[in-house]
Amino acid sequence: EMKLSENQIIFSLNIADLIHFANSVGVGLTFGEAYRTMYQQKKYLATGKSKTLNSNHLKRLAVDFNFFIDGKLTYDKDTLQSLGDFWESLHPGNRWGGNFKSFTDTPHFEMKS
Repeated sequence: EMKLSENQIIFSLNIADLIHFANSVGVGLTFGEAYRTMYQQKKYLATGKSKTLNSNHLKRLAVDFNFFIDGKLTYDKDTLQSLGDFWESLHPGNRWGGNFKSFTDTPHFEMKS
């Protein structure tokens, strides 16, 4: 069993790879939310912005991004699918929110621990 910090290091390196890959295909990334407190998570659950109290944001194993193409903000799944595919190819625990079955969350990139 890997320690949480070991997973966080792998996750951070994968995020660096994702940022470079996105840049190489013309997508600029800016950070949305990364670490989240339990207080914030409970607030998001209460207001419907999240569907769980067991978010990987709490473990520093999730990041939400904003995506810019030619200076325009987009969250379009089809446009961003190549980023999600790349992310999921980097590690067997990596999941992209654009591929979630229950709802689409294109900004969300996580590693399941």
